[in-house]
Amino acid sequence: MTHACRRLRRGAVTATAVGMLTVPVAGPAAFGAPVSVRTAATAPRPPSPSASPTGEVRTLTPAVTGQLDRTVRQVMREANVPGVSVGLWTPDHGTYIRSFGVADKSSGRPMSPDLYTRIGSETKTFTVTALLKLVDEGKVGLDDPIGRYVAGVPNGDRITLRELAGMRSGLFNYTEDPRFFKAFTSDPRRSFTPQQLLAYAFRHPVLFPPGQKFSYCNTNLILLGLVIEKAGAKPVQDYIHDNVLAPAGLRRTLFPTDAAFPSPHAQGYTDQTATGKVEDTAGWNPSWAWAAGAMISNLDDLRVWARTVATGVLPDGTTLISPATQKQRLTTLPTTIPGAGYGLGIFNVQGWIGHNGSLPGYESLTIYLPAAQATLVVVLNTDINHNGAEPSTLFGEAITKIVSPGHVFNLPAQPAAR
Repeated sequence: MTHACRRLRRGAVTATAVGMLTVPVAGPAAFGAPVSVRTAATAPRPPSPSASPTGEVRTLTPAVTGQLDRTVRQVMREANVPGVSVGLWTPDHGTYIRSFGVADKSSGRPMSPDLYTRIGSETKTFTVTALLKLVDEGKVGLDDPIGRYVAGVPNGDRITLRELAGMRSGLFNYTEDPRFFKAFTSDPRRSFTPQQLLAYAFRHPVLFPPGQKFSYCNTNLILLGLVIEKAGAKPVQDYIHDNVLAPAGLRRTLFPTDAAFPSPHAQGYTDQTATGKVEDTAGWNPSWAWAAGAMISNLDDLRVWARTVATGVLPDGTTLISPATQKQRLTTLPTTIPGAGYGLGIFNVQGWIGHNGSLPGYESLTIYLPAAQATLVVVLNTDINHNGAEPSTLFGEAITKIVSPGHVFNLPAQPAAR
């Protein structure tokens, strides 16, 4: 199996390969001035989703923001990242919003915080939120077997919706299938149906009995997308829009049904290709990731979503998810990753709650720290690993070492969660 296939399998996803191709990075002249650096914030504080662990974030003084600037540039140089935008918001210690590098290497167009971006597996947080809305409405139960909604699932009479959302189903991950990888890379603009994606998974035996252990799997979210469509009586993209995006006021977040990509957006760069050579990806069709990773958003919408998904509370203070159901979402069971737990479509990594995401050419990280009610969002336009590490994790770790040294986001590349 090729390195690229090994990476795509986490896909929508997440990488596990250690291979890397060099992508030229823009010189210092490409790094723009700060878009916004403030020392106070007035956003209302939502309730904390869990007991606050010890530790806070550092005040974003000029010295700290300068350190952040230098660190982000250093990660860019070392990991050959063309462009990145970073947003850090706190209620008491300031705000930092800045873009570095280029959105398009051919034109030199600078990266900026208003760009749309593909968010990969951050889609899972929206899909699972839609499922939890249906739970609150009494239309589905987390302990319902998937076979009640979708026929032909191996162990379908035993695997529950809770186990699908918590990555404990034991099903094979369709993005690990070499035939899928060949079909995808031979024509990245082709369209896949959910049924085609499941067929790649179901030709493999189950890996373990349901609930036995954590195993990150995109097949789980394709199935949950079908559950939402059946129980919600509308296409998954419409249900998510009407019941999640609209109530949260996320006007620049969408679930595309084709390769359309709103402007302005960055060009993406990947080596997950048939030849292993770096290619542009902005026009690639994300249908292969569907409810596991096809969505699009931007920095500011992800800022709003970080607190919303971590608390279950909308920006206006009303609830999106009931406290009882939100508590179940945030019950994070152990994973194979030291210091990281996984709940229902969401990570808790050293106290930071949220998810990372990757699609060929794009990566993102959206996390919320209840200890300080702080939000960190990072978006970038490459998914090419650096020495076995995802670029988004390199940025997340470097930034949190500075601003929250008691809570360092250190999700490793394997088995991460693109």
